[in-house]
Amino acid sequence: MRDEDVNGVGETERAEEMFVERQRMFGECHAHVFMDGVNYKEAVKRHLNGVDEGVIRRHFEMYREKGIAFVRDGGDYLGVSERAREIAPEYGIDYRTPIFAIHRKGCYGGIVGKGFENMREYAELVREVKARRGDFIKIMTTGIMDFDTDGGITGEALPFEEVKEMVHIAHEEGFAVMCHTNGAGPVADLVRAGADSVEHGNYVSEETLQMMAESDIVWVPTITVVANMFGCERFSDELLHGIYEKGKNNIKRGFELGVHMALGSDAGAYLVPHGQGLLDEWRCFRECVEDESVLKERIFEGEEKIRKKFRFF
Repeated sequence: MRDEDVNGVGETERAEEMFVERQRMFGECHAHVFMDGVNYKEAVKRHLNGVDEGVIRRHFEMYREKGIAFVRDGGDYLGVSERAREIAPEYGIDYRTPIFAIHRKGCYGGIVGKGFENMREYAELVREVKARRGDFIKIMTTGIMDFDTDGGITGEALPFEEVKEMVHIAHEEGFAVMCHTNGAGPVADLVRAGADSVEHGNYVSEETLQMMAESDIVWVPTITVVANMFGCERFSDELLHGIYEKGKNNIKRGFELGVHMALGSDAGAYLVPHGQGLLDEWRCFRECVEDESVLKERIFEGEEKIRKKFRFF
């Protein structure tokens, strides 16, 4: 991703490190501490017989090295983020977690959480998060981008009425709601349902962006997930660049319209390292908005909304 100078140190990386040294660093608003950015299956294996605290500590050290003092996790079914919250203060990190994400059984989401078949089971899972002192509720309402074919969204989106009821139940229990969602229609459904943040939000439309701008929802695009795969030879670069350009255009338009946004890299996802991933996300955002001072102000504003809302206890 970086051009190397004659000393072998990338100019972009030097600028990033100088930014960390000069100013307060942004928070990481979307991470998965149980993932390692290399191999999901191997990362899971490390925790199958009990949480591997060494993994958590290595990842937290990466955040501390980059000056990142706020991390909002997306949860897992292994208890890793739950234990990480207990360890985080040792590293000076304000760490928030939903404990696990919640998805409809048969739909995408099993890699990070627990499933439900009806609203009674969903409500029980919300109460479990509360009993385990989770900071917020995370729900999965769509699949992910299909990098193997055409970049479309996998699976079927949950119907609006179901999403609305999920958000309502969580709010009634006092929780903010973080939503893994892609596609213009499903993101628009989140706005209508009163959700608090949308994660990823790929392929939003002009109409959806306008709806977001008129609401209090915070968008965390995690666009570096795409950019960091350029040249990896796992997926088509032509497809990846097409997705990336669409994503950048939507981020740029979102800023023009006044959509609340915050930085989150999906750290731990494939080729997105903990710590560095946030700097990569910042670099992507800088490609979208020319005025860096305005960009910083807007990102900090969106992050502050997340810091205030996504805390229960």
